[in-house]
Amino acid sequence: MSAEELQQRPDTSKASHDPDTPPALVAFMASDWLDVPPASAAHPQLARLRARREALSRAYPGVTLVIPAGQEHVRANDTNFRFRPSSDFVYFMGDGEPGALLVLEPDGAAHRTLLFAPAHNRGTADFFTDRVHGELWVGRHRGLDESRSYYGVDRTAPLGEIGAYLHDLFASKVPAVVLHGHNHALDAMRAPTDADREFATHCSEMRLIKDEYEIAELRKACEITKRGFEDAIRLFPRVKSEREIEAAFWSRARIEANDVGYLTIAAAGHHACTLHWNRNDGTVEPRALLLLDAGVECDSLYTADVTRTLPISGRYTPEQRAVYDIVLEAQRVGIDAVAPGVDFLEPNRRAMRVLAEGLLDLGILRVSLDEALDPERQYYRRYTLHNVSHMLGLDVHDCAAARAEHYRYGALREGMVLTVEPGLYFQPDDATVPERFRGIGVRIEDDIVVTANGRENLSGILPSRADAVERWIAELTSS
Repeated sequence: MSAEELQQRPDTSKASHDPDTPPALVAFMASDWLDVPPASAAHPQLARLRARREALSRAYPGVTLVIPAGQEHVRANDTNFRFRPSSDFVYFMGDGEPGALLVLEPDGAAHRTLLFAPAHNRGTADFFTDRVHGELWVGRHRGLDESRSYYGVDRTAPLGEIGAYLHDLFASKVPAVVLHGHNHALDAMRAPTDADREFATHCSEMRLIKDEYEIAELRKACEITKRGFEDAIRLFPRVKSEREIEAAFWSRARIEANDVGYLTIAAAGHHACTLHWNRNDGTVEPRALLLLDAGVECDSLYTADVTRTLPISGRYTPEQRAVYDIVLEAQRVGIDAVAPGVDFLEPNRRAMRVLAEGLLDLGILRVSLDEALDPERQYYRRYTLHNVSHMLGLDVHDCAAARAEHYRYGALREGMVLTVEPGLYFQPDDATVPERFRGIGVRIEDDIVVTANGRENLSGILPSRADAVERWIAELTSS
């Protein structure tokens, strides 16, 4: 797509019901506004962010690097979802506004930093007519001068210059790499290349090891997540719908942090057997289990990812407890396997063995343990489906573009953060499952950081042993 075509894209800044704007009104609106002095404060983590950009620069000498913050996405007609900048942009910049674009331009052995950002538009018609960028519509932008000092970049430019800049960059044949998938117009200008894909992998792998600040933010996310779970549990004596659970957790996430890190799974009864149940439109019965998979995303955009399976009545039935204890033991051995130098998949192997043994003990699997675990059969997976771990950080499924040899088939290293989340799911219509267990779904998930000598359970502040869970519910619902 050329720069001219980029400028000719449909105008989403106006709605069909907007009034006409006469020139006299534009002139009237352009004057008599009090000056707002620009803020000079820098991002509180600027030193860390600059160090990351400098490390990226050293890895790509002589190459122009293009990292978009992303754009707003339409929810319905001319209303958008709340904006969240792309995780790679956040990793290098701390946060970002819709449409922002970071460019690292080669400068000898290093790079200059150029940030395209929304400019102030007071004094123009856009100030009060543009629903997307008009500051009377969406609030004051940081602006170009403030952005330069806040982000610590060498120079800034308005968003309207992005099209021409990229057109010239791509036409020049100067070596350049782009992170795709966040800006439709940018993606339309140039299809992903092998170099682009390698760039995405490099950025993803930079994020595999968390520093002290990142671990502290993840710990904070888990602390707020615990309070969100407790808000939900307090509803148990009177709760009627999964939506009430979701709303209680989301309220805590918005009060104390940025948002939820992903759509909350508030799955009651047999809905817990649907792994990504996030419709949350079901009823909650008093004797049901609630599988609550939810995580708070801090203002820094680091997110927790925690699951507890809770008895609405406050007490597990014998059947529920039998399944729960198998999953808890699988999680225990999985967590115990986390240590530097251990294969990423080792917690999964150990947890799956426990799950398979439990399925045999319950009389659900009727084969030998070796047959159940045989890689050519994997019969146990009918009841568990997923592996137990993924990386965690800015994304709930973090570092997704990392190479398999550094992630899935790699060794754990100090500073990595991963989940351990075994589960058993007995579908309500599964004839291989005894009737008394049908419709029971249990998952237990915690967020584990690899330390120099082993591991730390960041979310272990939430009870997980069955008796401790029952006491937790009793304490929260007794008042």
